[in-house]
Amino acid sequence: QVHLVESGGGSVQAGGSLILSCKLSGNTETHYSMAWFRQAPGKEREGVAAFGSIGVIVYADSVKGRFTISKDNAKNTLYLQMNNLKPEDTAMYYCAAGLKARGGLLGPLDYINWGQGTQVTVSS
Repeated sequence: QVHLVESGGGSVQAGGSLILSCKLSGNTETHYSMAWFRQAPGKEREGVAAFGSIGVIVYADSVKGRFTISKDNAKNTLYLQMNNLKPEDTAMYYCAAGLKARGGLLGPLDYINWGQGTQVTVSS
């Protein structure tokens, strides 16, 4: 069983920055695919950034150039550096790990393990 705990969310003004962390514990595997998703009220969950098991990194078009995903295997921790935040980035952010067979790295239905989420609020 894998347990994921997100942290680092908060409230910032537009243009500000935040760093989200996701600590992975339990039956961890360093080659896990891991990703960040977000869900705003009334909207579907969407993929933000993903770190594939073979080192592939993908970003949603809406965050390219502003967000950076990284992983520290020694600490079993996934990060999301978010710069130049915009009000439309406001959402609950979730960490996911363990890609299903033939799943897409940013597919909201394609991960086995999920954290409880951390709220990010960006004011204009």
